[in-house]
Amino acid sequence: MARKRVVFFPKRLTWLGHWFLGVSLALLIGLKPSLATLPSLTIAASPALNSTLLTATDASQLLQQGREFYQTGQFSQAATVWQQAVQSYQSQGNKLNQAVALSYLSLAYQQLGELSQATQAITNSLDLLQTEAHQNNSSSQLPILAQALNTKGSLELAQGQAEQALTTWQQAAATYSKVGDQEGQIGCLINQAQAQQALGFYLRARQTLAGVEQTLAQQPDLELKSTGLLSLGNVLRLVGDFKESERILKESLAVAEQLALPYDLGTILLSLGNTAHAQQDNDTALTYYQQAAAQSTSKTTQLQARLNQLSVLIEGKRASDAQTLLPQIQSELSNLPPSQTAVYAQINFGMSLMKLSSTLGDTPNTMDKGKITKDVAQILAKAVQQAKTLGDRRSLSLALGSLGGLYEETQQWTDAEDLTQQALILSQAINASDISYRWQWQLGRLLKVQNDSNGAIAAYGEAINTLQSLRSDLVAINSEVQFSFREAVEPVYREFVSLLLQDNNTETPPEQLERARKVIESLQLAELDNFFRAACLNATSVEIDTVDRKAAVIYPIILPDRLEVIVSLPQQPLRHYSTALTQDQIESDLAKLRQNLTRRISSSYLDISQQVYKWLIRPVERDLSATNVETLVFVLDGSLRNIPMAALHDGEQFLIQKYAISVAPGLELLDPKPLGERKLQVLTAGLSDARQEFPPLPNVEIEIKEIESLVSTKVLFNQDFTKANIQNALSSVSFPVVHLATHGQFSSNAEGTFILTWDDRIDVNELNNLLQTSDLSRSQPIELLVLSACETAKGDKRAALGIAGVAVRAGARSTLATLWSVSDEATATLMGQFYKELTSSSITKAQALRQAQLSILQDPKYEKHPYYWAPFVLVGNWL
Repeated sequence: MARKRVVFFPKRLTWLGHWFLGVSLALLIGLKPSLATLPSLTIAASPALNSTLLTATDASQLLQQGREFYQTGQFSQAATVWQQAVQSYQSQGNKLNQAVALSYLSLAYQQLGELSQATQAITNSLDLLQTEAHQNNSSSQLPILAQALNTKGSLELAQGQAEQALTTWQQAAATYSKVGDQEGQIGCLINQAQAQQALGFYLRARQTLAGVEQTLAQQPDLELKSTGLLSLGNVLRLVGDFKESERILKESLAVAEQLALPYDLGTILLSLGNTAHAQQDNDTALTYYQQAAAQSTSKTTQLQARLNQLSVLIEGKRASDAQTLLPQIQSELSNLPPSQTAVYAQINFGMSLMKLSSTLGDTPNTMDKGKITKDVAQILAKAVQQAKTLGDRRSLSLALGSLGGLYEETQQWTDAEDLTQQALILSQAINASDISYRWQWQLGRLLKVQNDSNGAIAAYGEAINTLQSLRSDLVAINSEVQFSFREAVEPVYREFVSLLLQDNNTETPPEQLERARKVIESLQLAELDNFFRAACLNATSVEIDTVDRKAAVIYPIILPDRLEVIVSLPQQPLRHYSTALTQDQIESDLAKLRQNLTRRISSSYLDISQQVYKWLIRPVERDLSATNVETLVFVLDGSLRNIPMAALHDGEQFLIQKYAISVAPGLELLDPKPLGERKLQVLTAGLSDARQEFPPLPNVEIEIKEIESLVSTKVLFNQDFTKANIQNALSSVSFPVVHLATHGQFSSNAEGTFILTWDDRIDVNELNNLLQTSDLSRSQPIELLVLSACETAKGDKRAALGIAGVAVRAGARSTLATLWSVSDEATATLMGQFYKELTSSSITKAQALRQAQLSILQDPKYEKHPYYWAPFVLVGNWL
């Protein structure tokens, strides 16, 4: 059976290539230094393209040659041949085929990262088509127009122009519809969902993808159905819906197995492996990669599967299993013709070898670490040569920078710096910011180790600026980068803060302290972008002194060798102090504290609580008192988010007994306005019955009745607490407070963060859609969202990030949530007191929560144990 043309096939190749590259770049980071000396690198001049391939005079033959080059990853050669085709058609006056060739040429330039040339080519293509449409009132140009618009949309998304891309793909889909090209329509709809995700339109993106699935379910052409489901499954993974991605890819696999198409089987199995790896299910990922390598007839797919398998084995510290793969990968690489895919594969393999070498440590083994280092140098040097031969500046930048990273590992600083500079110049020349920031970061590390602090600060600053300009690209366009966020993005921020605050027995200049504070704020924003897999949060700088002159802001940040704290006191310059502890020590102590705080019959938490107090508060204790501070606002980092700051102890009393306490995901994300009108209207919803394997919460009914007695309330209880009823209630009335007394979970990823309703679960993105239902009629946002029976996911060190995620995505100015599930009797009492304080005086929300917590702390029934009162945290606006 002949394979049919699939309009979105080039995009599909791009997705796979991005994941493939993402793995290699992730492995570039964090390798242990090796002292083996590498040979000097000499780069040969690029030979001319084989002239025999360019002698064809028939333009259609040139188009076909270009397709062959493109499909084998030889994009520079494809561009050269298609440029000749453009000139040939132009000389013939054949405008339609000239437009086709220009559209193809734009695709090749996109793959090469030459976006300005890609833009010019697609603009020329569309201009020709418009001229042809005016001169000849014919529909013959419509299929070509649809393809050109599809190409333009992919280019716009690559340039971060998601809104324009969405409009362009809508035009392309309409044009495909006019000519009855259903596969083209499906491809455009899948692409539209990517643009909608990039714009933060989650509900719309899901509706678009659901529509695609319905269309494919009715598709009689099984091959198109399988390929369409594959593309849909890949996009669902990119937008973070891993369970749906897995389900759709399995459907695609079932159809492909029915057709017995080995190429499709291998590609789908590879994608299933990628989805399993994204869910950190490495055993399943390995199984799929093994099956992909065994069943695919594509040499490229086989190699990708084995390289990904190697990466997962190394990640799981299974060195002996990883070593068994090496000979086969080496053999396949040596037989791979020069192409962008071959260059990426060599970079991937070289970095995997270095990672494998670092996992071996100093124990006796069958591998010579010095030989590995030299082998990697040869592999990367070959990648450089091939990239130069191909004329592919993006690949060349990656190869040079990776080789520079290897020289960094072997402490050959001068050579490493030279290669990194070359790589950076190339990436900047083609505006490849997703590569540039890596080389700016690498350059910063190299300058730092050579004691060039000013140069290092400048390089790190440029890396941070590039990352901030890349927000939508990193988390939406090339979402696979997120899989290595903690290795390839987050360390840039932490290392820069460490550099700015390094102790050289001199006082840190005020401007460096302010810069470090802003970098911490930027890290908070980057983590939330990564959490949501979209750059959907708008940050505006806030001057704390203009908001609350009785509040201090405390920024702790965990670095590999110390805990740094920056403090902003009212009407005073920033100050900082540090505690020399390893990151492992800090996180171990915090984990013990968290565990001990939840043991309600033990006071074992006290010693560690006092220790953390010494880290964070003791150095600034007197200044807090002298400046009459009433509220402490913590911008917490990492594992510190799992600890309720209210439970810190100074040896005599808890921190909550001295100050009101709030947590902010970053002051730049705040909407710092007081509560205002105290005649509150509250939408209260709760579950007391057991639902979906969660136990009953019998005191929720008492909690709701207590709230009803204090404020005007609309209640949705048990069977009435459904998604539809919440949506209807919020659409009809503008409630300033929404109180949800139900089970829920906070996680370090958006998929694992949800609240329970009678009929379903609401994840964090759905919560945003529900709570902002009445945005068009609502003059003010929700002032306060209360989640009174949730908890952080067990075994997830960064689970409390989910609280910040809910807080900022819900659109509420403040969110009151719980770090662990509390006795629902204590919760009912505390919540009743909270609303009583909130409605009976003009105190802030943070002060109202403090008074409510003190009422439980002072109740003999609860023996002052933090288990009952400490997990309630106010996130966001504390006023």
